Amino acid sequence: MYKSSRIAEDMLWHYKERIKDGILRHPADAKAWKDFGEQNSHFDSDPRNVRLGLATDGFNPFCVMSTTHSTSLVLLTPYNLPPWLCMK
Repeated sequence: MYKSSRIAEDMLWHYKERIKDGILRHPADAKAWKDFGEQNSHFDSDPRNVRLGLATDGFNPFCVMSTTHSTSLVLLTPYNLPPWLCMK
């Protein structure tokens, strides 16, 4: 994601340009982001580290097959980007 200079600047938006007024506007404002940063200070010390959100629908970790198909939807979202780029 850092190969393009434009995207590299956007990947640091959460650290450099985000409004920090206590209102939840971005995942970086959330308690979970802050708790993760406190527990993993080595990861949190570099704002270039990529934080990803993973969401699945239809994933079956216990192999209980009650349907005849095995299609699963998987979404991977980079949380470092500004909100207007994540919505595209």
